[in-house]
Amino acid sequence: MKKAMIIGASMAVLLSSCVSQKKFSDLEAKQKETQDLLNTATVKLNSCLEEKASESSELKVLRDQVNNLKNQNSALLNNVGNLATLSTKEAENLERSLESIKEKDLQIKTMNDALNKKDSVTLALVTSLKGALGNLADEDIEINVEKGVVYVSISDKLLFKSGSYNVSTRAKEVLGKVAKVVNDKPDIEFLVEGHTDNVPIKNKVLLDNWDLSVKRATSVVRVLQNDFGVDPKRMTAAGRSYYVPVADNNSAANKAKNRRTRIVVLPKLDQFYNMIEDGMKKATEGGN
Repeated sequence: MKKAMIIGASMAVLLSSCVSQKKFSDLEAKQKETQDLLNTATVKLNSCLEEKASESSELKVLRDQVNNLKNQNSALLNNVGNLATLSTKEAENLERSLESIKEKDLQIKTMNDALNKKDSVTLALVTSLKGALGNLADEDIEINVEKGVVYVSISDKLLFKSGSYNVSTRAKEVLGKVAKVVNDKPDIEFLVEGHTDNVPIKNKVLLDNWDLSVKRATSVVRVLQNDFGVDPKRMTAAGRSYYVPVADNNSAANKAKNRRTRIVVLPKLDQFYNMIEDGMKKATEGGN
């Protein structure tokens, strides 16, 4: 009996031991499974944290890029505004420049028209003088144009005797032809210049070459006025003595060239400028 109890107790203990070991194994297995799950979750968590850190870094880079782009856009908008303002100013400057060029072209055209008209008047005068005096020898009278001014040069051998300022009869015929031309053109004015050679002269009437040159000029002016009716307001008498020679006074022939009376047709600048002003006024009225 005792033996049976011992055997029963042993069996109970054995059975109890067996059940506890099984549960332990199950628990151990569950613990391992839980640990594996925890390890997996930890790995995923670390991976997520790394991804978050990387994405945060990328997000910062993107935000910095966005801010840079915003700044660039703002700068570009400012530049566009400045360019628009600059373009407007340049357009205004260009318009003013074009207007100035147009005005200058108009002025040049008007001046050219006035010059052409003046040249036409000069040419007509030269033609008339040459037509009236064409039968005289070239050495006695010359007609030329210098810088738009008409000069009629008459040798003293045709006008005066040596050392005299009395106009000869033959000279009056020449001056009559000149007077006819200038009387036909009442708008012109002229200067009568007396010139001598460098041979000194002095007598009871004449003080020097200045005196002789002036008296010869005034003698010509008086003939034009008194004998041929030229308006004295259109004439000026002047003496140049021997200080404006056309040749060196080193020979008789050259001295003869220097002894001359010159009629200079004076350009009437007021008329010339009036032509320009009239042209500018008409051009402006036409443009408007």
